[in-house]
Amino acid sequence: MNGSDAAFCAPQDWAPRIRSELAGNILPFWIARTVDEVNGGFYGAVTNDLRVLNDMPRSAVMCARLLWTFSTAYRVLGDADCLRVARHAYDYLTQRFWDSVCGGVYWAVDWRGQPVNDRKHTYAQAFAIYGLSEFYRATGVPESLRLAQALFRLVEARTFDAAYGGNIECRGREWGALDDMRLSAKDMNCAKSMNTLLHLVEAYTNLMRVWDDAELASKQAGLLRAFFDHIVDARAGHLRLFFDHEWYSLSADVSFGHDIEASWLLVQAAEVLGQPDALALARATAVQIAQAVYERGRDVDGSLLYEAMPHRINGDKHWWVQAEGVVGFYNAYQLSAQLHFALAAVRLWDYIEERFVDRTHGDWFKVLNRAGVPYAEHLKVGPWECPYHHSRACFETMARLNEKART
Repeated sequence: MNGSDAAFCAPQDWAPRIRSELAGNILPFWIARTVDEVNGGFYGAVTNDLRVLNDMPRSAVMCARLLWTFSTAYRVLGDADCLRVARHAYDYLTQRFWDSVCGGVYWAVDWRGQPVNDRKHTYAQAFAIYGLSEFYRATGVPESLRLAQALFRLVEARTFDAAYGGNIECRGREWGALDDMRLSAKDMNCAKSMNTLLHLVEAYTNLMRVWDDAELASKQAGLLRAFFDHIVDARAGHLRLFFDHEWYSLSADVSFGHDIEASWLLVQAAEVLGQPDALALARATAVQIAQAVYERGRDVDGSLLYEAMPHRINGDKHWWVQAEGVVGFYNAYQLSAQLHFALAAVRLWDYIEERFVDRTHGDWFKVLNRAGVPYAEHLKVGPWECPYHHSRACFETMARLNEKART
């Protein structure tokens, strides 16, 4: 029995490692190093050596993810500092990112809190719903639930594709059509994307936890059908990434991180939705996807590769992919009782502790090369670089290990 086998067989030993990383490194870093006490909100970017780049635009996605992270941390850990940061994020999201004229949240503001990109990307609205609903779960503040409900109604009124299902990627400030709807420079300009729809599913799952609403349940059921009918490639066990209005797939690329993330998020969504047929399909799909990632997406050191194109592999190691792999593989083990999934989850956590955790400056490096060496120029804090993925991996894994320890 090697060290990973022993760690898996003793969840009471593995869970404290994860809790220590969360409470002793990840959360303290973001509390101490990213809160802008002068201008409000959070710094636009921080480098690996802790230089603040305050001229970097501040993204609604990062603010909403911080709202979710610290609301969850307060709800789970009961820490007063986490509540303070959650309130800080809530105030900034609802005061600076909120468009009081046209509704929804802007994509980005500057350090003064003035909009610098006012388009309404469905992805950002989804994370605002996610964060606001979690803040309500943690605090019971009625206004946070009201705002989440308003965003849900707005998203469905302005982005739902009544002809073919699913939701359109992006709208302008006044919710008109845009020629360029890309989520980022590396993404494809398309009508619908797996990534945006996955996080809309995630947001609706969290909103359903605090709001029993028939329309919300109906929209969530429709999104799950879109995943099973169009997005999941049932033959290959991967997710298709980009689509036109009629669900024609526009890319053959494979994103291992999104695959393994979706595997457990779809199960969670079906559990909260409470439809037995959808849940059975989600569970079977999760195991199939996890197996495909296990066979094709793992490197020899147990870490996960970033993505596969038709003729090459991107072997960089991204923090969020490893974090999602821990949850996704352990979820597949819980569903299937196949030990190789549990061992893969533990081996990933071992790799994270060895390579990603920054023992000098705190938190995690965000991108390593294939040899496991951090890229010095990559941001530690930025529009996409936030604690949502790795804190969530900790929360999820702690809960799952505690559940196993009780059975």
